[in-house]
Amino acid sequence: MKRRALLAAALSAPTLPALAQGGGWVADRPISLTVPFLAGGSTDIAARVLAERMAPHLGPNARVIVENRAGAGGAVGSEWVRQRPADGFTLLLGTASSHATNPAALPSQTPYDPVKDFTPVAVVGGGPLVVVVPASSPHKTIAELVAEVRARPGALSWATSGVGGVGHLTGEYLKIEVGRMEAEHVPYRGGSAVMEALAKGEVAYSFEVLASSAPHLKDGLSRGLAVTSKERHPLFPEIPTLHETVAPGFDVTTWNVLLAPRGLPAPVLTKLNAAVNAALAEPAVRERLASAGVDPSPATTPESTRAFLEAELAKFRDIVRRAELRLGK
Repeated sequence: MKRRALLAAALSAPTLPALAQGGGWVADRPISLTVPFLAGGSTDIAARVLAERMAPHLGPNARVIVENRAGAGGAVGSEWVRQRPADGFTLLLGTASSHATNPAALPSQTPYDPVKDFTPVAVVGGGPLVVVVPASSPHKTIAELVAEVRARPGALSWATSGVGGVGHLTGEYLKIEVGRMEAEHVPYRGGSAVMEALAKGEVAYSFEVLASSAPHLKDGLSRGLAVTSKERHPLFPEIPTLHETVAPGFDVTTWNVLLAPRGLPAPVLTKLNAAVNAALAEPAVRERLASAGVDPSPATTPESTRAFLEAELAKFRDIVRRAELRLGK
């Protein structure tokens, strides 16, 4: 009877992550790393580099498979991961859009709490956005562009990768900082569509992430007038910052953060965090990410990652409040 009782208890117990004899977590089946956007973008590139180099740090037979679940500014993939078991075998590469700007600007369309509903694992990297104009644009500097937008209210149009995304809120932030900038916002479905519209001269300017705009800037199809970080970027050191030109103190970057469903057990979280930091410490990984326009992060802890998410969410909520945006109502 005692043996049968023990067996029944074992069968009815919740499934726990596989543990090695020493107590560490074992990745004994493939890990799914969800990218909440289409393949080919900066988040997808970062995910594939990370997946390849994380795996060796998770066990001799570990595999990390990237899956794209795009839609609603990252909300579709993020919500899917939120509902998965917190066992370490489903992860999410969250972004500034999925976990800061969209929750800030479109709370009614974001079915999850970007911080409380996930377990922050580690910051992967980030980078600035670029104020981009068509190659044929008469504006040679950011000051010239701002001057015309202010002189001709509503006459010019500007593009972003979507309503409520990081490009949209960054543009609204510049309006707040500079003042009297009125232009028509034209949202597109993704960075590639934005850059194509710029190349065709369909819009006057855009705020686009460096990873998406870099190929066009290098090929001369478009021209960068300013970056949104406080420091110039090493890929394009000739492009000044908004901080040093028209908006002192301006500092906005996009980013990628590795997340898991809420309630991830501590041994699993520790192993995943160590694997990310180890992968990002590899010179080859840092070089591959940097060449794609993603600046690799220094080592982070789950606690510092959570604090980073909270600070970014608060920053973009403040931009929404100051810009008096009323979206998705």
